[in-house]
Amino acid sequence: MTEMIQSVTDARRIFREIRSHGQSLGFVPTMGALHAGHMSLAERARSENDRVVVSIFVNPTQYDNPTDLESYPRTLEEDLANCEAAGVDIVLWPDYHEIYPDDYRFRVTESPYSEQLEGAHRKGHFDGVMTVVLKLLGIVRPDRAYFGEKDWQQFVLIRDMAESFFLDTEIVPCSLVREEDGLAMSSRNANLTPEERRIAPRFFRILRDGGPVDGMRKLLEEEGFEVDYVERRDGRVLGAVRLGKVRLIDNVKE
Repeated sequence: MTEMIQSVTDARRIFREIRSHGQSLGFVPTMGALHAGHMSLAERARSENDRVVVSIFVNPTQYDNPTDLESYPRTLEEDLANCEAAGVDIVLWPDYHEIYPDDYRFRVTESPYSEQLEGAHRKGHFDGVMTVVLKLLGIVRPDRAYFGEKDWQQFVLIRDMAESFFLDTEIVPCSLVREEDGLAMSSRNANLTPEERRIAPRFFRILRDGGPVDGMRKLLEEEGFEVDYVERRDGRVLGAVRLGKVRLIDNVKE
């Protein structure tokens, strides 16, 4: 049965005890509203570790738009059922004051990569992401932590942060999971209207088909997307678009 912990003090004690018995810990940090993509990370962690921990924490410090924070889906009961089904041992579910007793006085900042791509359109976003991940890794101290490749820039920053701060945790990338029509799985997809949901998979198809960046941008705009960026980095085509009130990101290997 999945154990649920809210107290950081209790969590640190329990994780110390697990490590003292020589058991390995796999960790999947999430903001909840879990879908098959999240659960694939938990299943990978289950296959490679003795114990699996999933955190559920909607992190306010990574939002520059309060409306986006308020609209993020909260589905705790379903999330817990999914964790139980995936064989997750512990769900860490802290509140803001448990994670930020300093009220975000101390934070992690990186430049210049975090100021590009997503960072160019979401001021302070990656400061919040890196800070909360560093805190969670400090609480759990896992052997391995699992991150999806959909958020490619986020994965690169967290991997490099772990190396820069000499963390013992291995940062493990996991393949992006898609819906049958190609749309990258995301908790925000639930906020798409039926018509937007019909259009959304065209984002992936245009990135997949490739071609000049300006050509992809033009095709996306013709399909009704508002384009934040389409760029080639790290052997991938990365893009971010807005469709109605929902912001979508995706990337494909070249």
